[in-house]
Amino acid sequence: MQKPFIFFIDFEMEKPRLFSLEELEQEEIHIHFPTFQTKKIEYDATKIELQITPSTMQEYADLFSAVQQNLQQGNSYLTNLTVQTPIHLSTELEPIFQQAKAKYKIQFTSEWVCFSPETFIEIKGNKIYAYPMKGTIDASISNAEQVLLQDKKETAEHYTIVDLIRNDLSIVATDVRVEKFRYIETITTAQKNLLQMSSQISGVLPENFQEHLGTILYSLLPAGSISGAPKKKTVDIIHEVEKESRGYYTGVCFYYDGENVDSCVLIRFIEKTATGFVYKSGGGITIHSEVEKEYQELLDKIYVPVF
Repeated sequence: MQKPFIFFIDFEMEKPRLFSLEELEQEEIHIHFPTFQTKKIEYDATKIELQITPSTMQEYADLFSAVQQNLQQGNSYLTNLTVQTPIHLSTELEPIFQQAKAKYKIQFTSEWVCFSPETFIEIKGNKIYAYPMKGTIDASISNAEQVLLQDKKETAEHYTIVDLIRNDLSIVATDVRVEKFRYIETITTAQKNLLQMSSQISGVLPENFQEHLGTILYSLLPAGSISGAPKKKTVDIIHEVEKESRGYYTGVCFYYDGENVDSCVLIRFIEKTATGFVYKSGGGITIHSEVEKEYQELLDKIYVPVF
């Protein structure tokens, strides 16, 4: 039996942090996964208000144009472009962690909080599963689910990510297959509800995979859904266009219980900086993307899921 641990890796893969479960409380790191939770912290319920100071459409359009130039040149088929938006919060990070509703929640000391809806990979027995999440729409739009499923840009983006993740899993697993394709999940927030498109992919790991667990996890990084395709060249484009490092935003948090692995992509992310709070968000850009829609999507993703 192996010893359980929590493992954080940033997008740039420069600052890995591994903690035993006993160390988490000492380090003031709070975790709420479907399969593991640290000791519950108690705070009086407080109203959480979030005000944003977004970049202008023109500022975003300049970044979008740089990505489009690379797409036009064939350097990438899909690039995940992210920005950080200054925000004002009516509280600190602890009440947000406590009150947010999400599949995965993390409060990393006083530095950042994440309430992610997206699983990266799961390992159960010797089977590995991935759940790429690409395609978002405001649920209040008339016939929103069909609009999302029929959107050519969103469909192309989802196909690309599913193909990328399938190829990634093939590096470490055999019998890789898409088990569920383009199913819709609802994300509920205080501001609005969103519909998100996901798929489920599986593969079979070697019987002795635990002896090579670190190599397996690193082979899959960074997450395809928040980088793009082809991955290596697209990551270079991201570094060139975004200029600032993402840090732990769009990195991954892994939980290993001694036998199985659960993990999440670190999205829906608030960070405390020297100048105040920022909310980091973005979306996938393809050659068919429209700048106005992409700008609106990154704004739609700025929310705290409390209700």
